Amino acid sequence: MSSPRPLLFSAAAVTLAIASASASAQVSAQGQAPMAALATISADDLVRHIKILASDEFEGRAPGSNGETKTVAYLTQEFKKLGLKPGNPDGTWVQAVPLRGQMPKPTLTYTIAGKTVALDFPEQFVAHSTSAPDQVTVDNSDLVFVGYGVQAPEFGWDDYKGMDVRGKTLLMLINDPAVPDPNNPAELDPAMFRGKAMTYYGRWTYKYEIAAKLGAKAALIIHETRPAAYPWDVVRSGGNGEQFSLVRTGDDPDAPAVPGWIQLDQAKAMLAAAGYDFDTLKKQAVTKDFRPVSLKGTASFKVANTSRTIASQNVVALIEGSDPKLKDELVVYSAHWDHLGIDERLPGPRSKQIYHGALDNASGTAALLSLAKAYQALPTPPKRSILFLATTAEERGLLGAKYYASHPLYPLKKTVANINIDGINAWGKTAQIENVTSGHSSIDALLVKHAQAQGRNMANDSRPELGSFYRADQLEFARVGVPVLYTKARSGYLNKPDGYAAKVVDHYFGKDYHQVTDDVRTDWDFSGGVQDIGLLFQVGLDIAQGVTPTWNAGSEFKPK
Repeated sequence: MSSPRPLLFSAAAVTLAIASASASAQVSAQGQAPMAALATISADDLVRHIKILASDEFEGRAPGSNGETKTVAYLTQEFKKLGLKPGNPDGTWVQAVPLRGQMPKPTLTYTIAGKTVALDFPEQFVAHSTSAPDQVTVDNSDLVFVGYGVQAPEFGWDDYKGMDVRGKTLLMLINDPAVPDPNNPAELDPAMFRGKAMTYYGRWTYKYEIAAKLGAKAALIIHETRPAAYPWDVVRSGGNGEQFSLVRTGDDPDAPAVPGWIQLDQAKAMLAAAGYDFDTLKKQAVTKDFRPVSLKGTASFKVANTSRTIASQNVVALIEGSDPKLKDELVVYSAHWDHLGIDERLPGPRSKQIYHGALDNASGTAALLSLAKAYQALPTPPKRSILFLATTAEERGLLGAKYYASHPLYPLKKTVANINIDGINAWGKTAQIENVTSGHSSIDALLVKHAQAQGRNMANDSRPELGSFYRADQLEFARVGVPVLYTKARSGYLNKPDGYAAKVVDHYFGKDYHQVTDDVRTDWDFSGGVQDIGLLFQVGLDIAQGVTPTWNAGSEFKPK
């Protein structure tokens, strides 16, 4: 097992620890109530819910599909069985989320040195358009390699150096600039883009946003498996189906007219045609001196969309608080119910065409139901209200959470915390819980306290290069100022051989993540998942009983 990392406490965390001790005393006044509530969380319940949600009958739970209808009905039914109240103040169990679905048929050709090359969709590139018109054309757009495509003044970094990229097609590297540590070139410089950890500058969403901000017409991200943390098959499967966006008029402010990805070998060929070597340019791109490189060629895109408007839904259920003064404040537990649906173009029988999404995120949705059951087992509801939010369209860009954050059912100023669950541990107990949101808020102290009560430690994210903070629904709550918690248990497995963690986690991300093989398995061990859900219950209960989390001074999400 790997050694836990040292724990660092801010002044705010120490203050919170004192406050949480008072809240714990109030909880203990209920006798053994928390222990009895924890006992309701079971692996059998988790497996039962996952088997249903990930079954062929639910068709991969794509927004706007028959699978959504069944999923929303199932979650509503289960929350009703548990005795919760409808979570929407209008008396319903859902929040309408208007989406636009667009099935793209893109083409891409580029011309360099007088030679025109057509790329094959989706094997060599994927692209789409979330703009309002169904037909989007980009003709003879100048091609420019912009390194990592980052403007980060706090790091003294600008990959554009004043170049006017309006109307151009940008070719970008994935992830943050991988700047070597000057004292140890084998490692990344911790002073630049947090070293190994991914910042938001490394996310594909940022790269499209900056391209749109600077007026580019198209942006192609060069796929590399290691820095992206997933193989091309994940990009291909995601880009080969219906694309979603929130309904809006006009252009998408968060993306150029045509955002897309290009397969690595094809990017290398494109650069070679312009007389450049990919590896050489990549080395240049990790320096502050890098300047955009014109490929002295053009790219042309056509995207024909088959569009529809979708009345998708977040599912919301409420446990009303018991304190007259605090009941108007909320703790939000969230998990996304959606996955990728069906791809009938895949070979084999129908069951081999369904993206079952068992761990991602039928398991998190099952955990949401288990948490609701545990809270209902308390003899007295917590002082603050608890909202259970099952979001739509997370796989399409955190759209359900983004919509809730911009159209909250309850005031955000009275939403004291969000605890998000995206996949649960299916591989056994661990000696530590990884805090993906570590360092951002005083919730850390609560997690430390309750992890230690379980005989565990809190550790930082063991895979910071994945940028998990920026890839799940809690990001949208953090962006609007709500302190968040998002944990993982993917290291320090107990009674397992060396390399076990890497084996199971790497296998999942390399073989099953966003593939039709993310299905129910007979070798799952949810003992660790039960432990983690219990931990999130205890942390949330402290907050619901009166502890108010605060942002740490150094967090990028602390309100200015």
